[in-house]
Amino acid sequence: MTSLPRPTTELTADEARRIALRAQGFLGAPDRRSGVRGVLRHLGAVQLDTISVLARSHELVPYARLGAVGRATVDRAYWSTSSPGTSPARPHAFEYWSHAACILPIEEWPHFAFRRRAYRARPHWGHQLPDGAYDRVVKQLRAEGPLTATELGGAKLTSEWWDWSGEKVAVERALMYGEVVCVERRGWKRVYDLAERAIPADLLHDELDDTECVRRLVRLAGEALGVGTRADIADYHRLKGEQFDAVVADSGLVPVTVEGWAKPAWADPAALATPPRGRHRTTLLSPFDSLVWERARTERIFGFTHRLEAYVPKQKRVHGYFAMPVLSGGRLVGRVDPARDGRTLVAKQVTLDGPKAIPAVARALLEAATWVDCTDVRVERVDAPELREPLQRALA
Repeated sequence: MTSLPRPTTELTADEARRIALRAQGFLGAPDRRSGVRGVLRHLGAVQLDTISVLARSHELVPYARLGAVGRATVDRAYWSTSSPGTSPARPHAFEYWSHAACILPIEEWPHFAFRRRAYRARPHWGHQLPDGAYDRVVKQLRAEGPLTATELGGAKLTSEWWDWSGEKVAVERALMYGEVVCVERRGWKRVYDLAERAIPADLLHDELDDTECVRRLVRLAGEALGVGTRADIADYHRLKGEQFDAVVADSGLVPVTVEGWAKPAWADPAALATPPRGRHRTTLLSPFDSLVWERARTERIFGFTHRLEAYVPKQKRVHGYFAMPVLSGGRLVGRVDPARDGRTLVAKQVTLDGPKAIPAVARALLEAATWVDCTDVRVERVDAPELREPLQRALA
């Protein structure tokens, strides 16, 4: 790392926590007029994942901030265009590799040019590209318009998820290069189209150099986090530490110190300008929510250790398959591993941070049940058995 300027602002741990909550949309009144698209622009990235328990993660993220916005409304907000039925129709979002596979605001297309260039320069790939397959899928998309991998000739060779067909390999390669873009998800399948058709003409370029791209993403990450360490901010869009080092001095973020943080930190100057105040959300969080997706940061800010156990063997899980942290009063007060049984939301396993967490967890469960059209909630297991009956009473 290069030498760092001396921080001029000192934050308490509580101030940093509240700044982070406000930056992520959990403290203060949300701008409901901007809705799901406003959440996307504010966060800069919403992670996608295949797991669907209550709902998919990209639906849970706006729900956690806005409340019971309809799931169909969420999809329309991401994927519909600004001028349906007219030409040209301007999309609001695109899907690309950021923190992981993410939905991103369409205006950020130029700032991922550095990543598209890196993919084009990559010497090898995990999947072999058959001769001629790349040109075939591009030609088919040009002739037929938006298509899924199945419509391009089949997504898989076998039932194994990793055993991609040549067409799938080709179209995913084209997506990473930026010649093709995912314009929506249809039944969870990516729908591909040529970038020259899908991306507005004023944004369809790779003119920005790597430094300008990375500087923009560092600034956006700092704004979305409010305050963070080098690792926090770099991880937001999966940048390398040295990429962060090269641009942070010109990013507009300001160095700060935070009580109890062992590493240097940077903050969005706008976040420091006014004290964070307002109403706290009480809600279940997706494990892929950007408030908690960086585990070391979650432990540092909230004193809360959380790991996704979906890919852990069942017998080794501690908190459950898709344990969702419960946020209330600006704290993480427990977790719930949910499931659905008809119109019953099932809390398969509940962890509570003591009896005081019961009202918050009950409220979060009841709101979530209403959102997914469940009529009641059933609790199967509470890690502290003596709290099971009080929780059931609170739910009743």
